[in-house]
Formats: sequence, C-alpha cells, structure tokens
Amino acid sequence: VISLHIGQAGVQMGAAAWQLYCLEHGIGDDGHHRVDTDVPAPCPTFFRETPSGKFVPRSLFVDLEPSVVDVVRGGDHRRLFHPDQLLSGKEDAANNYARGFFTVGRDMTDRTMEQIRKLAEQSDSLQGFMVMNSAAGGTGSGLGARLLQQLRSEYGRTLCLQLCVQPSPNVSSAAVEPYNGVLHHGNTGDVKGVCFLMQNEAGYKVCQRQLDIERPSYHNLNEIASQVASSLTSSLRFKGSLNVDLAEFQMNLVPFPTLRYPLVSYGPLRSPEKMFCERLSVSDITRECINGDSQLACVRPETGKYMACALLYRGDVTPADVCKSMAALKSQRSVQFVDWCPTGLKVGINNAKPTVLPGSKIAAVTRSTCLLYNSTAVAQSWSRMSQQFDLLMAKRAFVHWFVGEGMEEGEFAEARENLAALEKDYEEAGMDTVDENDDAMSAGTVDEY
Repeated sequence: VISLHIGQAGVQMGAAAWQLYCLEHGIGDDGHHRVDTDVPAPCPTFFRETPSGKFVPRSLFVDLEPSVVDVVRGGDHRRLFHPDQLLSGKEDAANNYARGFFTVGRDMTDRTMEQIRKLAEQSDSLQGFMVMNSAAGGTGSGLGARLLQQLRSEYGRTLCLQLCVQPSPNVSSAAVEPYNGVLHHGNTGDVKGVCFLMQNEAGYKVCQRQLDIERPSYHNLNEIASQVASSLTSSLRFKGSLNVDLAEFQMNLVPFPTLRYPLVSYGPLRSPEKMFCERLSVSDITRECINGDSQLACVRPETGKYMACALLYRGDVTPADVCKSMAALKSQRSVQFVDWCPTGLKVGINNAKPTVLPGSKIAAVTRSTCLLYNSTAVAQSWSRMSQQFDLLMAKRAFVHWFVGEGMEEGEFAEARENLAALEKDYEEAGMDTVDENDDAMSAGTVDEY
C-alpha cells in the first residue's frame, strides 16, 4: 500500500499517522526496529526493509510550497523517510483549485508520478493507494484531483482509499472553499475506491466535548485523524480474528459506483482525566460511535438511512461481545437501514490494542472502534456546500482568480452539475422500494386476471 499525502492537511495528517505507525510497530526515529520492545517487526505492506535493517515507509509527501514538508524534513523522524519521497515546490496554490490543477500543480505532477512509479516497482504486489488531502485548500483540491485522475489512468484497477477533509459549514480558513470543494469532488467522482469524509468543525466539537480541549488546534485534529488511519489499516499490519482488507472496504461500503463517500466516527475519545474514572465496554464504545458523539462530519445521521456500515474493533474485543453490540445496535430506533439492504453490516476485529502519541490529549485505552458508514444523510453535506457555491457564483465572486490560471468558466457549471447529480443519487438511494414493488405487483395481478 502506497500512502500519498497531498497539501498542508495531507502532509500534517500523514506525519502524525506515520509517527503512530512507528510507535505501534516499535520503530525508532531512525527507522530501525527497537530491540527493547516485544512488538513484532512491521509487515512489508507499509514499510520496505533495506539490507541494513532499516524500515522505510512506502509513502510520498507532496506540497507546492516548502514550509510544511520542511517540518517533516527537519523533525524527529527526518531519518525515517527517504529524501526523494518528500517533494515540495517553491510557490503555493494560494487556496486556488486552478493553481493546483493547471499552472503550479502541473509541474509537480510529473515529479510525483515518477516517484509513485518507483514505489510501485518496489512493491511485490501493489494492493492500492491511501490518499490524505483536503478538498478545501488549493493544493489538496487541485493537485489532489489531478493526481487522482493520473492514478485512475495509469493504475485503473488499483483501489484508492482516500481520507478527505471537507469544507466545513461554519468554520473556514478561505472564502473560496466552496469553489474548491465542488471542483474537487465534481472532477473525481469517477475515481475507483472509497473516500472517507471528515470536517474540521466536527473535529473541533469532538475535542471540546470529549477531550475537554477549550481551544483545539490542527495538532489535536491530526491526532484524531491518525487514530482513524491506524484503525483503517490495522488489519493490514496486525493479525486478528476477523481482518478486513482494502478491497473489502469498497465491496461492503460502496453499493453503487457514485455513492462512495462514507462518514467516519471513532471512539472512545476521552481525556486521560476522564478515562481514569470510566470503564467502557464494547457496547459502550459502539453506542458512542452510533449516537454521533464522536462523529467527524457535520451531518445528522438520524435524518438519513444507512446503506452500509462497517465497525472496526481493536484490542480487548471478543466475537461474543461484538454479537451483543450488534444485537443492541439493530434494536435502536435511530439506526435505520434502507429497505433494499437491511443487513448492511461489516465487522472487523483486530487483536492489537490502540496506541496514542506521546503527550497526547487522547487517553490510552485497551479497546476502540471505528465506525464507517455510508448513509443518505451525507447529502446534507453536499447540499450545504452547493448552496455556498451558488451564493458565490450568483455574484461571480472570485471567479476571475480561477479563470486567470487557465481554467474555463464552463468547468464551474460542469462540476456543480456533477455534484447535484451525486446529491440526487444519495436522495434516491434512501427512497423506499417496497411500496413501489407492491404497486407494480398489484397492477400485474389486475392485468393478469
């Protein structure tokens, strides 16, 4: 599995994720496996072992400006990564999708694809790509969309697993985030794979409510994102009684090719002070994820219907505990599945307990779960982003900056239409089909007799 970290958000999430991977596998800052730990040596899925015994991540960090990647180059893990796998340009995208896709990002695309080809050649059997980016910024949305299209053309049958930060409804760092989000998703809808959606605003609320952090920072959000990434990949890195691979994510969470945007919830998220006074069972952490207390997207899941759902358990969890949790889950009124897929549940159980970063605000626990669910409620996110896009477009605000970078105005309308079609697909997926079938059967019976 090759990991791609694109733009500021992707690079920062990637740095936190790889720091966590190294802790879980007992790898030191220099890439060598520590002899003073009882953790087994890492599997070759995410690390490549050199003849000297060093483990090098199969990853690539890409940004159009150097400052964020320079933090990785000069950080504690600077000896862990190969220098050729830390790519940066000299001029950023300035929150402009067109700069990331057309002008500045075009030169970086060739360099990036060359490194991806080298990483792919070093793999015995390439399972897929894991991409981290933000659809709100210029590099993450523009260069991210361009690289995803290149991966689709060169590695068409290879799965792509994407952790994408969506523009938030009320919190933003740039006025043109709705443009970037619509253009990114409008031009990557045909990419093969799964795209898990997260939003900073939801992460801030989780930090304030669950972790007692009064003023959360990007560092806190990256810690949570690293825990999600670790849960997604734990079955590929550790042994378990019921493991889930990349292909199973797509098979069980994407009922139709266009509906490939599940939401994420992770639990338990507690501060060390709270965790000292609590003892959470498997049912408790499952209920916490289902109720939306630790949901990482600004949607109301109770207003939609589940099309598919995956629960990834880690640590001290037995199949018997999971069966009890599943029975309690199905009895909740707030959990409604579409009538054409009433048993859309997938479960993964991994024996490796979760780890936390040093000095983390997240308490260390013996068990955790990550809920991935594809719900019709995600249409709320598309609808809000479309409304913000329409408000800007009605005044043609900021459009000249995009057109000045070589983008045509017709691409705005095309991306908006693609997103409207996606929103409609989600709404139609939640419509009941039983009544329609009953009407058709009744009509057929009348005609027959």
